[in-house]
Amino acid sequence: MNTVDYDKALYYTHRSEWDNLLILMVRTPDDILSKKIEKFLHAYNFEHDYSVIQERLTALLRYIDHALEVSEQKTGVEQYAYFYS
Repeated sequence: MNTVDYDKALYYTHRSEWDNLLILMVRTPDDILSKKIEKFLHAYNFEHDYSVIQERLTALLRYIDHALEVSEQKTGVEQYAYFYS
């Protein structure tokens, strides 16, 4: 699994580069990541309640963390399998 999209999403979110985050949303093959970015950007631009924005941001960051953790586990297992084959 390619983790570049998740790294980019973290970077763009941290740097508040919303235009680049929008481009990433369109180009990423990960539909869930795309949907999480979409919901966050919509809340950021149109919600007046800060708690909704914070909730969507937290959901996006949790998903990125989960996806990176899963890809790290898969990579570790694959490396282990290649080492012993």
